[in-house]
Amino acid sequence: MGYHSLSFPQGSRFLVTGGAGFIGSNLCEAILNLGYRVRCLDDLSTGKQANVDLFAQNPNYEFLQGDIKDLPTCQAACADIDYVLHQAAWGSVPRSLEMPLFYCENNIQGTLNMLEAARLAHVKTFVYASSSSVYGDEPHLPKREGHEGNLLSPYALTKRCNEEWARQYTRHYGLPTIGLRYFNVFGRRQDPNGAYAAVIPKFIHLLLQGKRPTIHGDGRQSRDFTYVENVIEANLKACLAPQEAYGEAFNIAYGGRETLLDIYHALTRTLDVPLEPIFGPERMGDIKHSNADISKAKNLLDYNPDYDFATGLDEAIQWYKSHL
Repeated sequence: MGYHSLSFPQGSRFLVTGGAGFIGSNLCEAILNLGYRVRCLDDLSTGKQANVDLFAQNPNYEFLQGDIKDLPTCQAACADIDYVLHQAAWGSVPRSLEMPLFYCENNIQGTLNMLEAARLAHVKTFVYASSSSVYGDEPHLPKREGHEGNLLSPYALTKRCNEEWARQYTRHYGLPTIGLRYFNVFGRRQDPNGAYAAVIPKFIHLLLQGKRPTIHGDGRQSRDFTYVENVIEANLKACLAPQEAYGEAFNIAYGGRETLLDIYHALTRTLDVPLEPIFGPERMGDIKHSNADISKAKNLLDYNPDYDFATGLDEAIQWYKSHL
């Protein structure tokens, strides 16, 4: 099931950028559990040292503190690496509207630095995090690769640019690149704090404190919430993908659809906290509905997600109960 039976050449070395973040630290953990070597690159601007302290004593783990905006740092990180899993980026649509120049420098130039460093190091596969935000205002559901709309935020623009740069590196330099369009990933180690925290950990964190969370808009907006284990599977399978997948981007989701109100009421029932939410204004740049067609990833990456929303939510709740 999933990725646990995947096999890489003996002694394979992985680089996870943004490895101290939510998704990155889960990738580091999974690779180490499979018995391979992993180097984590993170500047700790949004990632947390505590997320990777768990691995500090593992002889197969190496931590490199550095910034993807610095090309020599990216080159040092890629030295002797077989597979790059590029997760380093600043997220959040609202924050990108406040900081467009920084998002360009960090998410676009930083990714370009990583592509160049990976090319020079002759890595086997460069897998990078894209986003469902690239679909913009395209109204049709489910979202299908090749049917993108007008972009709604600087954050979405950075992800679209990364996809185009990756295609150029595959086309002109022969670097095998694969983009993964994540759809609302959630799970263990996702930060519940701060103004830009993701909705599921934020709801859980506040409800466990007996506080009423705020829902932006009417709560009827829907998302294809994707448990982090499915994302780990996609990244590792992408490393072994066939040549037909190079230069392509893939939807990574479960293929379901939940409204924020549905999620909120599921959490209040599970946690036995009968509180009504506070409704606030809609957030600029947000997509109203999101649901993924994952057939392309199934066909070319052999992606077959094990964790539906309910199973993932149960696991996430248990983790937050024991860690908050």
